[in-house]
Amino acid sequence: MKTTQFLPAVLLAAASTVSGHGMWQKLKVDGADQGQNVAIRPPSVNNPVTMVTGSSIACNTGLKSPVSTAVVKIPAGSTVSSWFQHVIGGAQGANDADNPIAVSHKGPITVYLAKVSNAATATDYNSYQWFKIAEEGLNNGKWAVDTMISKQGWWDFTMPSCVAPGQYLLRIELLALHSAYSQNAAQFYMSCAGIEVTGSGTKTGTDLVKFPGAYTPTDPGIMLNIYSGTPGVPNNGGKPYPIPGPKKLTC
Repeated sequence: MKTTQFLPAVLLAAASTVSGHGMWQKLKVDGADQGQNVAIRPPSVNNPVTMVTGSSIACNTGLKSPVSTAVVKIPAGSTVSSWFQHVIGGAQGANDADNPIAVSHKGPITVYLAKVSNAATATDYNSYQWFKIAEEGLNNGKWAVDTMISKQGWWDFTMPSCVAPGQYLLRIELLALHSAYSQNAAQFYMSCAGIEVTGSGTKTGTDLVKFPGAYTPTDPGIMLNIYSGTPGVPNNGGKPYPIPGPKKLTC
């Protein structure tokens, strides 16, 4: 692999690696803020997960204590938003240029659900069957992370109208690809939340996966050089970007 074209961009991205981390830590439902760390279970530190074959790929590790047992009600068809910030509570000090995340950390955002009997107490993260309900990747040179940054850390998606009512864990993931040109170098930032979907839907997913198991270290959307085209431009060389994981649920 030739590295001369993208080396300056990679070095710049690496320089902000430590300071550029973050975590998902809030939910909104149809614009109503559910509160800091309510239902959602962020990690206590903002380091990424890099091993897709490890247990932490499901719902992260070292969760901030106390871990929330709240369950947020989400009507099927509603707009759900999640908030990503540099540290718990927001920016890491005044004039934090890497809040909500370093602009170099380009990548997709995805959302999964797993049906559980009791979302308040569900912690057997690696045993659950997950299905994807929302995703954003690369569109016309703009990544999902860019969308999130433009909204001060909020990223919106629709709870599909066809999702069956009941208790679920929601898993939201940001995948940073700035250094993903080698194995186990992509950076995963995820948090899980206890939710109850309401409505009259009937679907609980068909393309079911487990974490670990959903990804491999060499999946084309996980190990790649997003600077492979124009030097310094992270647009995947103008090629379509394959978002990792199964197909998104369709209603």
